[in-house]
Amino acid sequence: MNEPANSPMRRRRKGIYLLPNLFTTGTLFGGFFAIVSSMSGHFDNAAIGILFAMVADGLDGRIARLTNTATDFGKEYDSLCDMAAFGIASSIVVYAYSLHFLSEYRWLSGTLGGVLALTYATCAALRLARFNVLTAIAGSSKDFFGLPSPAAAGVVVFFVWTAQHYGWSGDAVVLPAGLITLAAGLLMVSSVRYNSFKKINLAGRMRFLPFAAVIGVLALISTNPPLMLFLIFLIYAASGPAAVLFRRLRPKPIAPSGS
Repeated sequence: MNEPANSPMRRRRKGIYLLPNLFTTGTLFGGFFAIVSSMSGHFDNAAIGILFAMVADGLDGRIARLTNTATDFGKEYDSLCDMAAFGIASSIVVYAYSLHFLSEYRWLSGTLGGVLALTYATCAALRLARFNVLTAIAGSSKDFFGLPSPAAAGVVVFFVWTAQHYGWSGDAVVLPAGLITLAAGLLMVSSVRYNSFKKINLAGRMRFLPFAAVIGVLALISTNPPLMLFLIFLIYAASGPAAVLFRRLRPKPIAPSGS
């Protein structure tokens, strides 16, 4: 028996919206490009691929909301592409550049580099899964719980880009690379709050001073993209623990005594 044209089953049989999912696919493309580039030893191109993935990831959700084309399919597809770019691809980039040199230290069983890269990728998967669950339960929030996976990827991958830019070999920076990879992974699964910057309205008017600040930041990045991008994401990653420490060390106000 044919279903009526306006039945719920018939209404659910729709295609996907092209524009937001095209940007989401750009996130996946950037991650894939980063993997291929790192396998060829072109770590600067790998970092550019991750940067491209970040831009695409930052635009797809906003475009979906602006065009009223947000769907459950788009949310799930976005999480899968984020995992590919900011979890798998980023861990492969840092492993291929530096962490694999830990296999030369046999007293560490020769597997520590792979363990660190896998730990980072696992933390990214857990971070994305938790985000999906919290969003489904409580809706969107102005803050993130745990370091967002794109920011963690920025710290890890742009460190690699900076090291290569200054001619530092992967074996020379294996210790800071390992510490940064582990710290970024643990921050992703932490409960530390991070500002999500969801209040920024790209479609609305902006005051002159914030606009000038954005232009200034872009100009600063253009002077030395690897180092400036690494420092920006490093400062953002450190801002969460710094805020927690500040709140704990801040003197509590003394309640006025009763007369």
